[in-house]
Amino acid sequence: MAEGELKDMEQFFDDLSDSFTGTEPEVHKTSVVGLFLRHMILAYNKLSFSQVYKLYTALQQYFQNDEKKTGIDETDMELTNTDELEGKMEKEELDIPLREEEISCGGPLSQKQAEYFLSQQASLLKNDETKALTPAALQKELNNLLKFNPDFAEAHYLSYLNSLRVQDVFSSTHSLLHYFDRLILTGAESKSNGDEGYGRSLRYAALNLAALHCRFGHYQQAELALQEAIRIAQESNDHVCLQHCLSWLYILEQQSSDSCVLLEHSVKKAVHFGLPYLASLGIQSLVQQRAFAGKTANKLMDALKDSDLLHWKHSLSELIDISIAQKTAIWRLYGRSTMALQQAQTLLSMNSLESVNVGVQQNNTESFAVVLCHLAELHAEQGYFAAASEILKHLKERFPPNSQHSQLWMLFDQKIQFDRAMNDGRYHIADSLVAGITALNSIEGVYRKAIVLKAQNQMSEAHKLLQKLLTHCQKIKNTEMVISGFFFSLLPPTTLALISVLLSTAELYWRSSCHTIALPVLLQALALSREYSLQYLASETVLNLAFSQLILGIPEQALNILHMAIEPILAHGAVLDKGCAMFLVAKCQVASATSYTPQKKAEALESAILNLNEAKVYFVKVDCREQLRDVLYFQARLFHTLGRMQERNKCAMLFRQLHQELPAHGVPLINAFK
Repeated sequence: MAEGELKDMEQFFDDLSDSFTGTEPEVHKTSVVGLFLRHMILAYNKLSFSQVYKLYTALQQYFQNDEKKTGIDETDMELTNTDELEGKMEKEELDIPLREEEISCGGPLSQKQAEYFLSQQASLLKNDETKALTPAALQKELNNLLKFNPDFAEAHYLSYLNSLRVQDVFSSTHSLLHYFDRLILTGAESKSNGDEGYGRSLRYAALNLAALHCRFGHYQQAELALQEAIRIAQESNDHVCLQHCLSWLYILEQQSSDSCVLLEHSVKKAVHFGLPYLASLGIQSLVQQRAFAGKTANKLMDALKDSDLLHWKHSLSELIDISIAQKTAIWRLYGRSTMALQQAQTLLSMNSLESVNVGVQQNNTESFAVVLCHLAELHAEQGYFAAASEILKHLKERFPPNSQHSQLWMLFDQKIQFDRAMNDGRYHIADSLVAGITALNSIEGVYRKAIVLKAQNQMSEAHKLLQKLLTHCQKIKNTEMVISGFFFSLLPPTTLALISVLLSTAELYWRSSCHTIALPVLLQALALSREYSLQYLASETVLNLAFSQLILGIPEQALNILHMAIEPILAHGAVLDKGCAMFLVAKCQVASATSYTPQKKAEALESAILNLNEAKVYFVKVDCREQLRDVLYFQARLFHTLGRMQERNKCAMLFRQLHQELPAHGVPLINAFK
């Protein structure tokens, strides 16, 4: 056939049909060979003319390649040792996994080989993306598959998933539409769903298209596609598809006031139709929405407990991971670092319920990346920078830069480096990191730029940026879209960002000696913190108010409110915040001691020195040299007042060394809380 013409192959298949005819056929229809031949004839008859030609071309190529190999090593065929032959066969049978160089042969793969390749790569993309082919290599192999079989629907779907990895809007849309087109043309849906197959493909195609547009932020196009999916699903009376549409409708309608009612209705309907996956996601979205609304943590945890019951009942491994990541995010939102750390460790020590191949990492999902990012930030906040670097290194290995979750650790890496540079007084390095942060999160980048300008005493420029952020946060407050199930765990909600901006604005007013203007700003931040149950931020705001009272000459009142707010800071706060709080306590103690008797004043100063020593330990731990310099200056003054010259000289020497490295830029040392 290969040496002849195309008609020879056609004649071969015609002759095969005659093998079953006659009183004594050459092959029985029900025999193994007969079933195989009938299957082959049916497959050949379904081929179009172009596919028949491609089959003949592939046959010629196969024959020519085999001819070239013939006679290369004829001695290998003369093996007389049976054990040696069996050993060779076993070795060949063990080399089952398809390596890149094995797949890239340029020739067609069999149906089973192609299905195995697609299922293998899809599983790797879900469980361990680092072991899957790179986006470019995978697309090359998919193009090779589609070249020989353009109607291979599963290959188009894997191409869609591959395009999502690199955020390619055009290619992902193109592949998704082709997948559903081929699904309808090949009749794959109709075989299992009867007459409903065609309509089912159409409505789920519209639903997937809506999800794709929503993922890329094209909300108007997503709404149009979702309306089309709802219309087709209603015509077909498909309640399951309608329930999925309702879930996506909530995501698109989060700005409206009735979005909470819509979500509650979605959860009830999902439970009614036996869709535990959707019901659980709905509960977690409700928890997230109520966290934004300022509900207390105990109520949120009770709601998550209900979803956990669904997860364990139905063995929903992925949702168990998401639930734990959600809890980690909630505790972080409320400033409970110890509880967040506990939840993060729980997820990391869990084994996945899903069966995966040997050597494939488990829990290699977005929730796993989120928890690891939180863990890195928690370690950095406590001064364990080496441990944070190890965690980030692990994240880089598990989620390389071209993976779909890499932006999570990239942002945290930039923020940790920025904080370290600011603590160390290297403002030029911090300024260079702002561009990278802005590329990943524009709001965070503007905020960090304002912090750098404020530290460099460029007050007017910093004030402009902070006012711009204030306007932006107040404009979009409570109307932000949340696509991911635990999106707020990485990018703080608008209220949280608004409070942080208000605190930075108040500090800017202090540095500009506008102390009275800072008070209304701080009171606004305190009201927001208490309204949304953000205890840690409320405590930090109270510390700022205490500093304002100290500057305005009422240190006794400042000391009173400090004792109420310092406990959450010391229990759950970052090391830098702990140091600043203890430094502020010492300042208030010294200012209050001016009206005391000499003996009582000496006791107050001794107590202040002890608090300064504790603050110094905290500042050394995070390498915050600017604050350490201020503490040494303050301690030297106190030792001088108490007549302890040796300790005074030691502190003065250390202060001088730091002061030469870090000039004061003309700012009074005591005129800053942090």
